[in-house]
Amino acid sequence: MTAPGPVLRCCGASGCRSAGAEALQAELLRARDQLGGAAEGVTIKPVGCLRLCGRGPLVALDRPERRGPAHAAAARTEIYGGLTPEQAPALLAAAAGLADEIATQRLDPADPFFALQRPVVLEGCGLVNPESIDDALAHGSYTQLKRVLAECTPEQVREQVKRSGLRGRGGAGYPTGLKWDTVALQPPGPRTVVCNADEGDPGAFMDRSVLESDPHRLIEGLAIAAFAVGAEQGYVYVRAEYPLAIERLRLALKQARAKGLLGAGIAGSSFNLRLEVRVGAGAYVCGEETALLASIQGQRGTPRPRPPFPAQVGLWGAPTLINNVETLAAIPAILREGGDWYAAMGTAGSKGTKVFALSGAVARTGLVEVPMGTSLRTVVCTIGGGVPGGEGPDLGVKAVQTGGPSGGCIPAALLDTPVDYESLRALGSMMGSGGMVVMGEATAMPTVARHFMRFSVNESCGKCVPCRAGTVQLLQLLDRFADHRATAADLERLEELCAMVQATSLCGLGQAAPNPVLSTLRYFRQEYQAACRAPQHCEPIDACRLQEAAP
Repeated sequence: MTAPGPVLRCCGASGCRSAGAEALQAELLRARDQLGGAAEGVTIKPVGCLRLCGRGPLVALDRPERRGPAHAAAARTEIYGGLTPEQAPALLAAAAGLADEIATQRLDPADPFFALQRPVVLEGCGLVNPESIDDALAHGSYTQLKRVLAECTPEQVREQVKRSGLRGRGGAGYPTGLKWDTVALQPPGPRTVVCNADEGDPGAFMDRSVLESDPHRLIEGLAIAAFAVGAEQGYVYVRAEYPLAIERLRLALKQARAKGLLGAGIAGSSFNLRLEVRVGAGAYVCGEETALLASIQGQRGTPRPRPPFPAQVGLWGAPTLINNVETLAAIPAILREGGDWYAAMGTAGSKGTKVFALSGAVARTGLVEVPMGTSLRTVVCTIGGGVPGGEGPDLGVKAVQTGGPSGGCIPAALLDTPVDYESLRALGSMMGSGGMVVMGEATAMPTVARHFMRFSVNESCGKCVPCRAGTVQLLQLLDRFADHRATAADLERLEELCAMVQATSLCGLGQAAPNPVLSTLRYFRQEYQAACRAPQHCEPIDACRLQEAAP
């Protein structure tokens, strides 16, 4: 698993690639050839995401050490960010012990960004070569799948998932074990498993990073889920905007089949599973599970009323289990350590860890995995470093938007809120898939609401009138506020229309589209009032009227 000499782990995920990672790795290989024997013991290993995406391209240097009476091998890790190809020879020389480290590019592994994280889903990201199944096997991939097939019944697997308290990480937070039970306990017949990798929230890149960095972990989790519910056919639905993730996933599936870890008689058992990749056109609404299933079947990706739920009637009428990437990627660790281990992290109602994509006006952007219940302040200010140059207890943070276009904007005064399903919902926001966008003091909140509403307008499938027409009218009203052309009557119309769209839209896209508007009205109402031509008349309307206005 570990090379005997120094190892340079080069991030090859999309974020670092966009910053020049491929050219940097090519120069490292060239520098090693030029140094010859002096650098013979240095391994240059391509890996996935090293998490601190805003400082890419990133390279981690593992230096082996010997310590203790038995001289057990240990590793001392140094992390370098923002490297250029011209610095490759100096980094290679430092790795070989021929020169001093590049101090100006070195990041401190003890920095809160790294030290306060608790990797579970991301434990293999940045360690495993995503294009090598042999390296994945050396790091433990498929160990739990083999053990489950040899030692466990489907009921025992589902029991561990239920004990873990894992809830769906796609946004709704539905108990994963309960969903698995629902599919498994349907009348005898074919069943299907689906991984929802249609990650469409602006500012979200958690699922993409797992697919690019540790695809075998997802495949193992999906295969375990298929065994647990009795499915022999599965799909991974990925949006076309993720070409690197699709490429590495397809390669991983091919490698797993060649190793006998997919297909007929997996790992010498009687369990069969066929997995395929389905590439979506990038419609945000296809993140909704019934629209996703329609797209897989070759139909237009539009939602349908529920019930029946996909767990009862899904792909081609068969019971279908749908989980997102992060949910399935947690399964191998849960089975390895036990459901009680996972349940010991987090809060009473929100167990385990959650991966967030931290972005926006924040000093340290990237992937953050922390236990549920960690405060927003810890994530944004301690781990993320707050707004660059920000001062005061909130480090210049004005608001944090969670949950993507379906979520809400939480003001700095509430940064001590624990991040869990219930707490965020109480604030008028939601967990969502895990996007977390930080906004500084100069941000105009009506403009933020308009930005997300424009996204909802563009992504509406148009099937139901409240979403198709209502979001357009909301956007027109928000244009007036953003341009300081609004009136007190516009403010009242905005709230009433939000209530109507929320109450009458067919699927979650339309139902949640008003959330950014309602949360900014709740916490930053004075900015809407200031945008009115007669702000003194812009008083909140009675809550009872809002309820009466909703059909």
